[in-house]
Amino acid sequence: MHIETERLLITRLTEEMAQSVHENSLDADNRRFVPDEVFETVEIARETVEFLISCYESGDGPLVYAILLKDQTNIGYVQAVPMENGVWEIGYHIGEKYTRHGYATEAVQAFLPAIMKNLQLTEMLGVCLKDNLASVKVMERCGFEKIFEGAGDYQGAKREICKFIYRL
Repeated sequence: MHIETERLLITRLTEEMAQSVHENSLDADNRRFVPDEVFETVEIARETVEFLISCYESGDGPLVYAILLKDQTNIGYVQAVPMENGVWEIGYHIGEKYTRHGYATEAVQAFLPAIMKNLQLTEMLGVCLKDNLASVKVMERCGFEKIFEGAGDYQGAKREICKFIYRL
């Protein structure tokens, strides 16, 4: 997959991206909202990137793609993750020093139609913590409909969450 927007490139991860994947994962919001996606060392990031690269061939997921600025700076990722019963969930993260520029919204808007066509989906789920206001706003801007707000399972714990659905 290779998607180009006005400001971004969305493309497959490469092993050379391990350093930037590590650095982008260390910010406070990532630690707070998706702690299982924090890579404390470059080696842990490299092992994860190698695993994620192997997922492209199987197509089973997670299908994680780098978000790059036009100058090739890796600023984050967007992903489709298989859940139960054929349902897929979108995920995304923009490194802290690149936030508040609309990059997540731009990436998600470009990624959704492409990945859904590729996976032959008509719906995509989005789940975030209720207090992750940036993610809530991204999903709203991208046309997701809120279908649930309240206590729910989030990374193995009961937390206040919002669930969204995007339909083609």
